[in-house]
Amino acid sequence: MKIPIIIFCFYIVLSCKEKLKTENDFVIFTVNPQVENISFYWKDNDGRILKSIDNLKKYVEREDKNLKFAMNGGMFEKNNLPKGLYIEDFKILNTIDTLTGEGNFYLNPNAIFYLTKNNDAELIETEKFKYNSNIKYATQSGPMLLINDKINPIFKKDSKNLNIRNGVGLLKDGKVVFMMSKKEINFYNFAYQFKELGCTKALYLDGFVSRSYYPKGNWIQKDGDFGVMIGITE
Repeated sequence: MKIPIIIFCFYIVLSCKEKLKTENDFVIFTVNPQVENISFYWKDNDGRILKSIDNLKKYVEREDKNLKFAMNGGMFEKNNLPKGLYIEDFKILNTIDTLTGEGNFYLNPNAIFYLTKNNDAELIETEKFKYNSNIKYATQSGPMLLINDKINPIFKKDSKNLNIRNGVGLLKDGKVVFMMSKKEINFYNFAYQFKELGCTKALYLDGFVSRSYYPKGNWIQKDGDFGVMIGITE
């Protein structure tokens, strides 16, 4: 009877260590879009590009909202122009990019993360995406990290392509997982973290420029020079 007890305790110790390791190495924020407010931001009401999380925080506070979490929400070009499709408050502010090219954005499959009028979160490959007027927010990026529960096969476990990275994943119950690595990591291991959290799909948002703001998680970064940002407010 003693052996099962010893094994059980050993398992608990390992589990706690793994959880602590994840908390130390990643910023992770899980949100239910049906209950909490997820919004995409690019410019303020006067048409000025927000650029930094600090500017975003001040902007939402002027609207009597509290910023619970924020991170950069996709790649951008010169003058902080969103790279690829960007929809905000049902308005298409930048068109979809179906071209081929160099860089992470064009690694296959490229995809679009979007939220509907009914606050459903979706993540779909760009070539399968079909616009409809019920899409409230959308941002395009690439590559997908997880495709139908599986890690993108183009990634290599031993890749030396290391960087700070942030991304977004979807759980089976419809919740959204935002994650940023605190340390440099390759694509495979970053995708693996989303899989371990139970995500079925996940999309890479950006790399070394990544920043996130999560006061309750003791992680506050308010700088940045971005295009799109994603914020959860109350």
